[in-house]
Amino acid sequence: MAQQMKKLAKETALYGVSSILGRFLNWMMVPLYTYVLASSADYGIVTNLYAWTALLLVMLTYGMETGFLRFANKNKEEAGKVYSTTLVAVGTTSTIFALTCIIFSHQIADVLGYSKHSEFIALLGTVVALDAFGCIPYVYLRYINRPYRFVALNLFAIFVNIFFNIFFLVICPWIETRNPNLINWFYKPDYGVGYVFIANIFSTALVTIALLFDVFVVKFEFDKKLLKKMLQYSLPLVVLGIAGIMNQTLDKILFPFLMHGKTGESELGIYGATSKIALVMTMFTQAFRYSYEPFIFAQKKDKNSLETYADAMKYYILIALFIFLGMVLYMDIFKHVIKYSYWGGLKVVPVVMFSFIFQGIFFNLSLWYKLTDKTMYGAWFSIIGTIIIILLNIILVPIYSYMGCAWAAFVCYFVIMMISYYYGQKFMPIKYDLKTIGLYTAVTIVLYVISTFINTPYTILNVGLKSILMIAYIVLLVKRDFPLRTIPVINRFFK
Repeated sequence: MAQQMKKLAKETALYGVSSILGRFLNWMMVPLYTYVLASSADYGIVTNLYAWTALLLVMLTYGMETGFLRFANKNKEEAGKVYSTTLVAVGTTSTIFALTCIIFSHQIADVLGYSKHSEFIALLGTVVALDAFGCIPYVYLRYINRPYRFVALNLFAIFVNIFFNIFFLVICPWIETRNPNLINWFYKPDYGVGYVFIANIFSTALVTIALLFDVFVVKFEFDKKLLKKMLQYSLPLVVLGIAGIMNQTLDKILFPFLMHGKTGESELGIYGATSKIALVMTMFTQAFRYSYEPFIFAQKKDKNSLETYADAMKYYILIALFIFLGMVLYMDIFKHVIKYSYWGGLKVVPVVMFSFIFQGIFFNLSLWYKLTDKTMYGAWFSIIGTIIIILLNIILVPIYSYMGCAWAAFVCYFVIMMISYYYGQKFMPIKYDLKTIGLYTAVTIVLYVISTFINTPYTILNVGLKSILMIAYIVLLVKRDFPLRTIPVINRFFK
């Protein structure tokens, strides 16, 4: 058993590192886009269309990743048939989707407000279709325990995408000013944001080609009866998946319909760029999720497991609040990640970061319905969140623009967090240290409010004064809950 847990931890770390590193590298593209693209309206197009791709990807895989793992593990002798049946099903629907986007690109572009650039729809439709198909070889690699190849392909896709973005948005403009004849046969200086999508199609196509080595590894069989069983199992999972992703992307999808024209695109671009600063909190939550889910199932039989879960919640919140303060108190530094023309939207960052904290707590609380086999509650909570997101965006965005999006997400995750806590205490009561959590939350809010009054003309002075506030939180943390003698490496210097 110990050997199995060691293997699980190792693979979790590998998958987690690749995912978090991927998010970080993609996050590093934000400065490039905000400084290089002509306007925030261009970045608004990127924000909107990539929100659509995230939603469509969940729909096009329709739970077949989980379905494959379920049926392949159920009968390992039939794993090859399960794999090939899954590939054929997802490959067929993905091909139909891609062809639909290509053939009806003009009509779809008119509906979405991109009638002058219908090729964007064709490009991203193809990207989503290839990504959906690629999800199946990726899950197959997880099934046959090849995490290193999984990670290598994942990082390869990211680095190729970054390379082509830099090539089209930085290198080509530099060459165009010095020797335009060298690239004028393929490069158009005024195409701008379109090269973001071209870079994506190149990287996706190359990764798909690489994944073909993991496609043609089994004898191709297609079993209709097996597919029917898989769909009966997988399709209900789509509801949870769609609701979950909609809570994260729906505001960016709805925004152009609620605020029209260039103003809407510009405002969405500002929201998309500034909210990306808050993704540092998402990276922490993602790292926590990769280690926490295996952890809760491993601890299930331990007689002290409920106390352990309570401690995990407390320390998650304490560290999350520390990250929150680190971001908002040093915003005078972090704001340079994006172009100055986007700085007007920095006011969304605290709101978005707190909504991410609520999201992390909601995931932490999810252990009760996962351990008691009441996962349908998770689906209902996500659906409630989706309804809140839709209604509040419709009400708030026309009045408050992107601040309406931020507050809608804040309310959404706060409500489903509280509902999950209420039902969790009914079905699996855990004595969370609410006193400590409340103390640190109150201290964090007070320190943040004080920091808003520190606004001198001198950046160094601002940073110095806010550092005093940060030190105050750290002193509380160390004195009360994180003694230096308990911290690895540092503890060797303290008794």
